[in-house]
Amino acid sequence: MRTPDFWKSEGPLVKALAPLGKLYGAITAWRLKHAAAEQISVPVISVGNLTVGGTGKTPVVRDLVKRLKDNRHRPAVVLRGYGGHIKGPLRVDTETHTALDVGDEALLHARDGATWVARKRADGAKAAIADGATVIVLDDAHQHTSLKKDYALLVVDGAVGFGNHHILPAGPLREDVRAGLGRADAIIILGKDETDLADRLPDFLALAPGALEAEAESVHLHGRKVVAFAGLGRPQKFFDTLADLGAVVVAAHPFDDHHLYKPADIQLILDEAFGLDALPVTTEKDAMRLAPDHRQQVNVLRVAVRYKNPAIIETLLQDVLSSR
Repeated sequence: MRTPDFWKSEGPLVKALAPLGKLYGAITAWRLKHAAAEQISVPVISVGNLTVGGTGKTPVVRDLVKRLKDNRHRPAVVLRGYGGHIKGPLRVDTETHTALDVGDEALLHARDGATWVARKRADGAKAAIADGATVIVLDDAHQHTSLKKDYALLVVDGAVGFGNHHILPAGPLREDVRAGLGRADAIIILGKDETDLADRLPDFLALAPGALEAEAESVHLHGRKVVAFAGLGRPQKFFDTLADLGAVVVAAHPFDDHHLYKPADIQLILDEAFGLDALPVTTEKDAMRLAPDHRQQVNVLRVAVRYKNPAIIETLLQDVLSSR
């Protein structure tokens, strides 16, 4: 699904849905309180958020994996494999698995290194350890309960913060903000902090401001006409990024988050781009959901997280790894 506009407001629809949100929040709180989390033999770093939709978790996880490898650790990413039908535990193979098997995010992580999908992430973590992992990085796991976490990172999109501060379906929150922050160790705010969230965070939370920046190869898009498409929580964020790079967005096609593209979807976009003398462009995550022949015909915008002070993240990693 795409982020609905009313999640930014306090309108009548929000008020009508608020009781359901309170019920959803109560169920989540009960589940988290009564969970029997298992501690495993290696450190576990969790990356998650308090809201649904894209906040930038995937680039943060990819950056952590790179930093861990640079420090001679053997990280493995473990995730549920949203959008895929395989329950696991299974190590993802980019040569044989598709987004229908394991989900788009798992395929993207597997390009960087060991990645496991598992409905029960404790089983995926144990399989990864048996495979040689020395640290587990959980993607989208702040509300996950089967594993004890040595360190919990929250990722927030600075442009929207926590939205209207209501819980699903009245707003974007997965749980109560205070409870969710209380289980976190650090928070990463990506992009301009337009809701002044940093000024309202508890003192115990480490703060690491950063931004998602396009890779240097994107320079070829400057001044070029593009037909953009994306299936994200906030597709407009991708379209704005292209405009900021100097691309001329002559057409933009938003799809639901994790949309599984049909050949007809992409062929229409390719035909439109050809007719407008434009480049078809999408995100890395969306590219994982394209058929191989279509993927070769589409330009992919690659982004990476850049921290204002990378030493903060390096110190956090050293602290959690040395604690074990």
